[in-house]
Amino acid sequence: MPHSNIAREVLDPTRKALFINLDDSIFGSFAEIGAGQEVARCFFQSGGASGTVARTISAYDMQFSNSLYGKSPSGRYVSEQRLLQMLDIEFKSLQELLGSKRGEHTRFFAFANTVTTLNFKKDNDPHGWIGVRFQLNPGDPPNDVVLHVRLLENDSLLQQKTLGILGVNLIYACYYNYQYPNSFLKSLLESISDDRIEIDMIRMNGPDLEYVDNRLLAVQLVKNGMTNVTMFDRHGKVQQPADLLYKKNTMVLRGSFRPITYVGFDMLKTGFSLFKDEVGFDKKNTVVLCEMTLNNLMGGGDFDERDFLDRVDILCGMGQNVMISNFREFYKLAEWFRRFRMGSIRMVIGAYTFQNVLEKKYYNHLRGGILEAFGKLFMENLKVYIYPSRKNEESEIITIENMPTDKEVGHLYQYLIENNWIVDIPGYRKEVLPFFSHLVMKKMKENDPSWEKMVPRYVSSFIKSKNLFGYGVTKKRGRAVKKK
Repeated sequence: MPHSNIAREVLDPTRKALFINLDDSIFGSFAEIGAGQEVARCFFQSGGASGTVARTISAYDMQFSNSLYGKSPSGRYVSEQRLLQMLDIEFKSLQELLGSKRGEHTRFFAFANTVTTLNFKKDNDPHGWIGVRFQLNPGDPPNDVVLHVRLLENDSLLQQKTLGILGVNLIYACYYNYQYPNSFLKSLLESISDDRIEIDMIRMNGPDLEYVDNRLLAVQLVKNGMTNVTMFDRHGKVQQPADLLYKKNTMVLRGSFRPITYVGFDMLKTGFSLFKDEVGFDKKNTVVLCEMTLNNLMGGGDFDERDFLDRVDILCGMGQNVMISNFREFYKLAEWFRRFRMGSIRMVIGAYTFQNVLEKKYYNHLRGGILEAFGKLFMENLKVYIYPSRKNEESEIITIENMPTDKEVGHLYQYLIENNWIVDIPGYRKEVLPFFSHLVMKKMKENDPSWEKMVPRYVSSFIKSKNLFGYGVTKKRGRAVKKK
């Protein structure tokens, strides 16, 4: 193992591979499909590979691949399921063939990837699944690290080289950076520039990695600029966006959800009711996303991990999928959706928020201004549902019909209405419109129990039982103490 001072340096892939090769306790196999044997090549070229490499294999032909790893249950060979099949077989082979001979002093690992690089016509979506199953101590149960990548370079040979570096970084990180999840993440892109690759999903599991919360790990991908979006399903499990969205009709609600109030709940309910009437509903091809922006999570300061998990726990407890993005503008979110093969997309936006969307000043950085932004926002399969807004019980309810707009965008706004690009949501609850999240937080801070009437019962019970968002904390003698 490298000296502790050296381990903190940023090492190039060749030195990382050499350190592993010189550690005679690390021994494993490499199974690489779709992008050559670039990871194994790095270990061979660095020298001393016989101390690390048990075998390398590439099975490009489908029948050969099936004979080694079995048929893919989904029929897709560039998938997480296929990767896990490869890791299972490779790791079991190591234990069965070499366990009795060297298992007492060897930390076995199996590296695998299944990738599609850029084709000759350059009209496909290059991406892949990469994983390592590894032991930290001889004889111990193994751990898994699995990630999904998108390859951004416009040349297949460059993509292969990038995958080789990433693979070396991943194996090295599993043994030398596993104790520090965020350092683990950042080390994956050492010697790789941001414009070469995107890591949009990572999952770490195993007896030595129980301390890792994969939801936090996924958000760090966004925070570190390694991807624009991460997603969790309603069970709180990290999901690869393309898998969750593939051919799905999708409804998106953006909010702070700190906490979700009756307004947010009603936006989901009434928006989805309209969604079903307009698009139709099939459980297998429909997904609803509660989206939070990174800017919202950080609140202008540092990222509060506990606060984020509290919001996710509540939303998942209500059966909602959660999406985290770094898109401030809605048109950028729409642009991101365009990369996937999706069905109909509907964004639920509050009337007050949509007033800001209509402000020309937010698009000065675009050469085409608001016209360019709206051209990207209102795609062929995307519409916006407008949920009414109201400041208080005495104020006017703002809908599409009476929404204040500048004269300069008035004709554009009417065009969107007349062509059904924006649609009012019917059937909303007037009495809950003023129930904003910031008012709930204000009342909670003031120990005003009326906040409980502004959120669903499940939410208030969850907050009170877990003391979330500062509930039950009062100021006493200049310090915060929990209220008894």
